[in-house]
Amino acid sequence: MTDIAIELIGISKSFGAVKANEDVSMSIAKGSIHGIIGENGAGKSTLMSILYGYYQADTGAIKVHGRETRIRNSQEAIRLGIGMVHQHFMLVDTFTVLENIVLGAEGGMLLAEGMAAAREHLKALNKDYSLEVDPDAIVGELGVGLQQRVEILKALYRGADVLILDEPTAVLTPQEADHLFRILNALRDQGKTVILITHKLREVMEITDAVSVMRAGKVVGNVFTRDVNQEILADLMVGRKVILKVNKAECNAGDAVLDVKNLSLTDERGVKLLDSLNFTVRAGEIVGVAGVSGNGQSELLEVLAGMLVPTTGAIVFKGEDLCARRYRHPRAAELRKLGIAHVPEDRSREGLVKAFSMYENAILGYDDTAALSRGPLFSRKALIERTRTFISEFDIRPANALLRVGLLSGGNQQKVVLAREIDANPELLLIGQPTRGVDIGAIEFIHKRLIQLRDEGKAILLVSVELEEILALSDRILVMAGGKITGEVSGNEATTTSLGLLMGGGSH
Repeated sequence: MTDIAIELIGISKSFGAVKANEDVSMSIAKGSIHGIIGENGAGKSTLMSILYGYYQADTGAIKVHGRETRIRNSQEAIRLGIGMVHQHFMLVDTFTVLENIVLGAEGGMLLAEGMAAAREHLKALNKDYSLEVDPDAIVGELGVGLQQRVEILKALYRGADVLILDEPTAVLTPQEADHLFRILNALRDQGKTVILITHKLREVMEITDAVSVMRAGKVVGNVFTRDVNQEILADLMVGRKVILKVNKAECNAGDAVLDVKNLSLTDERGVKLLDSLNFTVRAGEIVGVAGVSGNGQSELLEVLAGMLVPTTGAIVFKGEDLCARRYRHPRAAELRKLGIAHVPEDRSREGLVKAFSMYENAILGYDDTAALSRGPLFSRKALIERTRTFISEFDIRPANALLRVGLLSGGNQQKVVLAREIDANPELLLIGQPTRGVDIGAIEFIHKRLIQLRDEGKAILLVSVELEEILALSDRILVMAGGKITGEVSGNEATTTSLGLLMGGGSH
């Protein structure tokens, strides 16, 4: 029989009336890469937080290498050989790699002696697992891929035999993700156990040996990866048949709706966030903007949506330079009147007021719509009826227009924003991270609606860090790195490799 590194037996955990985990059981083989997948709120992160000692289970047991144990905090987890690499890194930017790795495990009173021993240990770990990290580099000056390796080194330095990684490729280029997978394979080959929390089914199929699928706090499947495919896993996650492939006809692009010329944005420190951008978006096409997060895509959307004022350049919408208008650059409210709608990247901060009801959120930004008013006041009945139409058309759940929007899942919150912006019948839709934190069933729905809009002749500028999404939806793809456009690729010709090279600042 295969040795079991971690066994979770009947784990249950509730937060008030919410059951985050319910009678969860799974076995994770030693020397394997084990994927844990599921929709938002399925209980994956709660379960791993219990294993790492952040939370205590209400009921159930944990066995580590065959011995039942109680893990009351992360220090106990580390002593048991369990390490965790968080999605948001726990590093001190101003410290060196070596200083970050030994922080909290310096090795006694004589710091110099402990640091020398740590340096030798680090050298061995670098060699064994091809981590290729300079111990004297300042962490804040490293790219995210190298920072992630520092987190892995930190866990290995503390003796981790079991390594939990939470959405590890969310901020990586395809090349960095490939290197990470080589590291994970090397860890497995040397007997380490890796637990991978991810929502990317392609990665699950590529790297894991076994998969546990969670839905609504329960395990609905423990399977060997070789016995399933992406479609089976998606169906298990959602509980119904899911169509993963985006079906779309050939693009029939019309006239230019948006023409961006030499657009630049410099911040108050003199740093160029956008550097001489030039591109067009035509009616009836989706132009995707790919890139690792933090390379200017967010600022581009905010400039085009009237949230930031560009330093130089022109934004031409239907033949009119918006930067040459009376107010130099119109604000968001004026742009909406012109026919530009915006689905922001961060729906919680910029797209919704969570304390408001669904029907109140559905009117935000469009509160001057005459049909919804009764004299100087809104018609509450009209607002609620309008929202009920959104609920029906966009399958928003729960189907209660009076419900506070903060109580909805991420996917249903996103549908509220999309319904509001699409209902305005814009000629240009600016959309950022349309499926960030969204369940796979909602992703399917959102993708269909975007293709439908494109086929109706709308111009769409799509910003996403998800390369699979960019490749599936885009007719043309712009790649950004360091605030510049490093290349443009036809959607039919693009590959993850070609885009990854451009994302790293290379040429195509």
